[in-house]
Amino acid sequence: MSISPFFHALGSAYQAEMDDLASDSEGKDVLRQRLAEKRKELAFLRQMIEISPEMVAVVFNQGFHFNQPAALEDLVSRESDELPEWDSLAHALTLKPWAQELAKEMVKEPMGEWFMTVAAGLEYLYAKPGAPMRTPRDADGGETDGDSDGEDHDHDLDQDQSDDPLNDPDDTDDEYNARRREEAGQDWMEAQGFDRKDH
Repeated sequence: MSISPFFHALGSAYQAEMDDLASDSEGKDVLRQRLAEKRKELAFLRQMIEISPEMVAVVFNQGFHFNQPAALEDLVSRESDELPEWDSLAHALTLKPWAQELAKEMVKEPMGEWFMTVAAGLEYLYAKPGAPMRTPRDADGGETDGDSDGEDHDHDLDQDQSDDPLNDPDDTDDEYNARRREEAGQDWMEAQGFDRKDH
């Protein structure tokens, strides 16, 4: 499977976001509860769909059923400005009833249909066993395939991070992604007229 740099970077950030939501400080599984809370914050989250789509896309976790994987494989091979129209994916996926309601709200936003296409791609990558950004504890607890394709993508991501001022060579991928998400949130808050927090 060919994954564009756009989807590879967002897919890794999506994975990190899901990991953050999955358990509390005591290690208890709180994913369902936290996702329910996020879905109630949709009015706020929808403002972030363009700058941090992966942070919003988690509300659609397990909300898609993919009828034609080939169409999704094509989707995740594309860059952000090459994505197909949301309506053109209607044959390739089905939204669960609760997700349909969320989608109706999302597509009202100026970038809403673009976001829904991105969310479908991210959820497809997250749900697909052996996807490059998944960790061994994902996908029914099984190990992922360490094929050369995944290794190449990891290498690409390392190169992307090496040019990133937020990257610290001593950080893990999770720490790097957390810093990227925090920076995106700070950028968004600043755009809304709030002062940036001191690091």
